[in-house]
Amino acid sequence: MNNKQNQKWWGLAFVWAGALVSIPSLLLGGTLVSGMSLLETLLTALVGYALVVVIMIFQGMQSTDLAQPTVKVAEYVFGKKGSQRVISLLIAVGCLGWFGIQANVAGASFNGLLSAFGVQMPLWAADLLWGLIMVGTALYGIKAVRWLTYVAVPYLVLVCVYGLVHALQTTSWSQLLAYQPTTHTPFTTGLTTTLGGFALGAVIAGDYSQYSPHRKDVVKAAIWGVIPAGVLMIAVGAILTIAYRSSNLSALFIKVATPIVGGLALVLATWKVNVINAFSGGIAFNNLFGVPQKYQKPTVFLVGMAGTVLAIFGIMNFFEPVMNLLGVMVPPAAGVMCAAYWIVNRGHVNSTTVLNDYEWQGIVAWAVGAVVAAAPVVLGFFPNAPHVSVNPLTGIVISLLLYLFLVRFGRSTVRTKELEENRK
Repeated sequence: MNNKQNQKWWGLAFVWAGALVSIPSLLLGGTLVSGMSLLETLLTALVGYALVVVIMIFQGMQSTDLAQPTVKVAEYVFGKKGSQRVISLLIAVGCLGWFGIQANVAGASFNGLLSAFGVQMPLWAADLLWGLIMVGTALYGIKAVRWLTYVAVPYLVLVCVYGLVHALQTTSWSQLLAYQPTTHTPFTTGLTTTLGGFALGAVIAGDYSQYSPHRKDVVKAAIWGVIPAGVLMIAVGAILTIAYRSSNLSALFIKVATPIVGGLALVLATWKVNVINAFSGGIAFNNLFGVPQKYQKPTVFLVGMAGTVLAIFGIMNFFEPVMNLLGVMVPPAAGVMCAAYWIVNRGHVNSTTVLNDYEWQGIVAWAVGAVVAAAPVVLGFFPNAPHVSVNPLTGIVISLLLYLFLVRFGRSTVRTKELEENRK
């Protein structure tokens, strides 16, 4: 065991729970309950986060065994440069999409706050303003994130608790349980949306679990850190949506409290998260395209501005499709990594193995699984296209099985060549 691997399981659980106490979790609750009853929403949340936990456990234990972050563990299946490209691509796309969504929420919330003083501002201008503020903060550094976190997280929790208590005083449990949406979301689609909300966090779970000394610590941390926090936040978002009859988070928070109190909670919370999105996204893009570290700040700025453009064009209107895409494209990477580590290598790898720059078996298996699983989501953007239900396990299973086939086929080919050479 590495000397640095002294992280307690409850400390890791707290980190993962803290990541779920967020605006996206509330948005997810409102999105799900817009097409499901409250009980269906809670069941979807429970099963969805159970899938997240399974992925996190198998991903996290790899990093615990090797005391290395996800990108280093992934080198054994994608290659040195391949791992950097694949993982960086997933992080970059995820951060870019989330930046746009959160900038959208911040802009709308700021508009609501201004309206309390009789001031009007176009939504695109509010999105642009807060996009610039968030990017500027990201350029300032990680210290700003800490200060924003100290203020934003407790404040958001207090507003959520207040809103929940007020909602339960005005809406009975029988009314909440009797609620029926006007449209219906299939259970599998709901699972995919839920998985998309934390899919990237599940795949890169090893970045945090690498400091845990035992596999069992990862299991306990994932179960007790993710499921209670995730289901609770979705429940809060769903109950607030039903009670206040609005799935618009900005309008909902203004109804929960005063425009100033509610609007400020959303602005602070999204501000905090988007500083991390811009910072992490910038680093990911540098790794993806091999940009020298000295250009990190310009890259962070470009990522933030690209996310701001997405916000101006209303990416928030596509929240569910974006979550669905992340929910089907990200997990296949875990499918390939788990196949390599747990099935091919039987739960351990030789850390002294000389690695290639690219392991095409892993890259191809991930890409095929991601594309096949994403096809139904992409078809959903076209009204006249045939509707195909999205299954969150499709990409994982395809990538896992294809990788095993490619490895077996590759080894058979190598063995045949060896026999032919020996005969000569």
